[in-house]
Amino acid sequence: MPTILITGTSSGIGKATAVRFHSEGWNVIATMRDTSASDLADLDNVLVTRLDVADSASITAAVTAGIEHFGAIDVLLNNAGYGAYGPLEAFSTDRIRRQFDTNVIGLLEVTQTVLPHMRRRRTGTIVNISSIGGQITFPLGTLYHGTKFAVEGLSEALHYELEPLGIRVRIVEPGMIKTDFGGRSFDFAMDGRLTDYATSVEAMGRLFGRLASNPSSPEVVADVIWQAANAPGAQLRFRAGPDAADLLDRRKAQDDATFINSIKALMAE
Repeated sequence: MPTILITGTSSGIGKATAVRFHSEGWNVIATMRDTSASDLADLDNVLVTRLDVADSASITAAVTAGIEHFGAIDVLLNNAGYGAYGPLEAFSTDRIRRQFDTNVIGLLEVTQTVLPHMRRRRTGTIVNISSIGGQITFPLGTLYHGTKFAVEGLSEALHYELEPLGIRVRIVEPGMIKTDFGGRSFDFAMDGRLTDYATSVEAMGRLFGRLASNPSSPEVVADVIWQAANAPGAQLRFRAGPDAADLLDRRKAQDDATFINSIKALMAE
């Protein structure tokens, strides 16, 4: 049976995807920074192992353990990540680096570690979790959107270099999802002395409240990931959630000024 390695399976999209692939009869290498509280290990054909995308040794150990346990990795899902929002001035350099290290550098390092195995076998699929925020931006998301735009670009470029080797690259773009993104997966920075940004912070709160009024479940994204991992053909991008389809269609149809003004209008309501 085929095997998928998933980063960030402690909750949300990662956990829902692990359960979905397991239900389809796949072997699952479920990775996360802290494995102590995971109940995924109770499932047959699921290997729970530690992987912190900011820790190179843990990446190597997890990939090695997964291959030794199941014999192969057919699909890699780069899911681990979080969102940093707030005025750029409010972020320390360390927090800026942490956002890019997690969402971009970590994704690249996990991919680099799995690629020799897939290249030798001349087969495999890499699914990278982007976001609607990899195609459009919201206020105060300089860091988060910077990372997700990077994921879109690096994934598209990887598609060219890996396709001749039998390795496919897919991008999944979720909209607003009912996960803990607003909790431990959300890093908001604001300095009370930066009063010039107070109005933008308030407006961002209103905008997010409207956009997140009817979020999709993590299982919706897991279904799209299943499609992305198994669909034949050369489709690169897969949208997850009705709001994703709506917003991305609007962005594609409108020029910069029109779309940006529509976001500003939502902020002002």
